[in-house]
Amino acid sequence: MLHPARRVVTGHNAEGKSIVVSDGIAANTVSNPIRPNRGLTNLWRMEKMPPDNGAFVDPVAGVKIGLEPPKGGNVFRFFQIAPDKEEAHLSPEERQQRAAAIFTGMGAAHARVDTRRHPAMHKTESVDYIILLAGEVTLLLDEGEVAMKPFDVVIQRGTNHAWRNDGDVPAVLCGVLIAAAGA
Repeated sequence: MLHPARRVVTGHNAEGKSIVVSDGIAANTVSNPIRPNRGLTNLWRMEKMPPDNGAFVDPVAGVKIGLEPPKGGNVFRFFQIAPDKEEAHLSPEERQQRAAAIFTGMGAAHARVDTRRHPAMHKTESVDYIILLAGEVTLLLDEGEVAMKPFDVVIQRGTNHAWRNDGDVPAVLCGVLIAAAGA
């Protein structure tokens, strides 16, 4: 099960005073039906820069969750990586099929450019600021890997990568994904 995230959004009243315009559990969540300990919660999304702080319109309400941020925009999310041992009983072919289905479901089949190292390897046109909040996870790259502990930060710059959780509990990460060019 995905960790619920409380989202507090501020704004202005008619007199220009700061107020809370929304406070509750973030509802824009997608959980993997096969692996319920894996999924995403979009907390905020901007279609373009600079953002508009005028009238409050929830930018994630009713928006299908995709892997990548919108072109010219960004997305702020939590994501959760289930322990890899939950799939230890599967063959390599079954793991590839599951990963392909997950990425296709997020509109990101094209992001799986080279999955020989790990079924979840992918590459996006974005700069991602990633913070591990809880659990343990290893960032896999084409060459090398980095074991992370809570509050470690990765600046992911459009490289082919995957997240592997060798622990016993889901890893919870926070990410800001900003559309980028190159790579």
